[in-house]
Amino acid sequence: VQDALSDAVEKFCGARVTVYGAGRTDSGVHARGQVAHLDLEQEVRPDKLRDAMNFHLRPLPVAVTQAAYARADFDARFSAIARHYRYRLVSRRAPLALDAGQSWWVPQALDVAAMQAAAPVFLGQHDFTTFRASQCQAKSPIRTLDALIVRAVTDMADAGADGVIEIHASARSFLHNQVRSLVGALKYV
Repeated sequence: VQDALSDAVEKFCGARVTVYGAGRTDSGVHARGQVAHLDLEQEVRPDKLRDAMNFHLRPLPVAVTQAAYARADFDARFSAIARHYRYRLVSRRAPLALDAGQSWWVPQALDVAAMQAAAPVFLGQHDFTTFRASQCQAKSPIRTLDALIVRAVTDMADAGADGVIEIHASARSFLHNQVRSLVGALKYV
């Protein structure tokens, strides 16, 4: 995504710039509401930048939904005050079709109540060494998890006849693969 955004700016402005995101997403993760910043030599109206980038991003599955001027000291990564993940599991015998690539298919029934009971154990500040990738480059495995909410999706328009479970996690920062690993642990519960 970072390269696609930089390519789009270069096609529009003629200059190669680095786009800095608030965070990186793991492979297979889809970002919604990702914040990024870039520095341009020339002044461009935010709406014009958004539209030009979206023109040059086609047909990639990437879109700039908003653009705005930022303070000179703003840094998308270090100015972020929170990051939020929504992880979606679909518990049913049949494999995913429309949700493939958007949800984790679990072909057996899951105990949502047990997952909900286990989630608070992870809240607060902990050493999450067990829940990070071996290639994680963070200096410290200590993180503070502000929220970990497990809920069964009951809206029939959303869930259909499937057992859909959403897990919401919030923190100022996460380790590489931390949310994926936490969701995996809750699945085993």
